[in-house]
Amino acid sequence: MTKETIKILDVIEEMFPNAHCELDFTTTFQLAVSVILSAQTTDKAVNEVTPGLFAAFGDAYRMAHATQAQIEQHIKRIGLYHNKAKHILAFSQALVETYAGEVPSEYEKLVALPGIGSKTANVIQAVGFGIPALAVDTHVDRVSHRLGLVRKNANVSETERTLKRKIPKDRWIVAHHAILFFGRYHCKALNPVCDSCPLTQRCHYFKDKEKAITKNL
Repeated sequence: MTKETIKILDVIEEMFPNAHCELDFTTTFQLAVSVILSAQTTDKAVNEVTPGLFAAFGDAYRMAHATQAQIEQHIKRIGLYHNKAKHILAFSQALVETYAGEVPSEYEKLVALPGIGSKTANVIQAVGFGIPALAVDTHVDRVSHRLGLVRKNANVSETERTLKRKIPKDRWIVAHHAILFFGRYHCKALNPVCDSCPLTQRCHYFKDKEKAITKNL
């Protein structure tokens, strides 16, 4: 843990005290499917297609007995829908075959399932089971680099390990949502709200931008 990281996290959590998972679901299985669908797609787009998908195939057994084409019909409005349908079908079939249709809570069991990577497993643990976990998506990764929470060339896996080392375990779940909201709604990829940001003095992105402006004057 580092005092600087905690100070930054305190500011972000104060900015977004109600940060939460914005995916719509009613079961852990539906959460897992929604997270699989959310890769390189907004939560809003996922929430637009899942009502129809879950009405037709709302649990692992029904999804496992669907065809890939049937799943695709419900999700074809979002990106990479062919691969996502393939992953969802394989994931559902594995759940039925191995865990009687129930999503396991253990990280090792989750990442061994088709379509489940580290980010998805962490979200399932944190949101589905309340187990301390810290998922690193594009927003969390971007913010972590801009604010210097991780080394400049850290990959996603290293970012996850570093954040978990620097942030107390009992804050992992809240930290993930708060940093994600900060990245999604404030420190955006293309148009970050730097003018009203309380963290500019700690932000490498802002400092580099200021240097570029000064250089061009």
